[in-house]
Amino acid sequence: MNISGYRCMWIIVLFDLPTDTKKARRQYTDFRKSLLEDGFAMMQYSVYFRHCASKENAEVHQQRVRMSVPPDGEVRVIQFTDKQFARMEVYFGKRRTRTEGAPAQLEMF
Repeated sequence: MNISGYRCMWIIVLFDLPTDTKKARRQYTDFRKSLLEDGFAMMQYSVYFRHCASKENAEVHQQRVRMSVPPDGEVRVIQFTDKQFARMEVYFGKRRTRTEGAPAQLEMF
């Protein structure tokens, strides 16, 4: 089965949440935990990403992010096709490295 790089999607969630009170830290932790439980991985601090097999699948995960957004702070969600994601340039210091690849096995459910 050939999967098009224009059909597969990546979701990136960027957030800046307050952590100045115990309640705010709890909301931050709950939001981060919900991302991890939904299959997101940390790209950088406060930047998480997830591969999705289709646009419809990406919409499901984006809706889950919407449902778990805390009341304070800023959260941004971006969707990219696999082809667009592969064009991202990643640097560690001056050294350029490859972007994260799609998972070896796609989830069926």
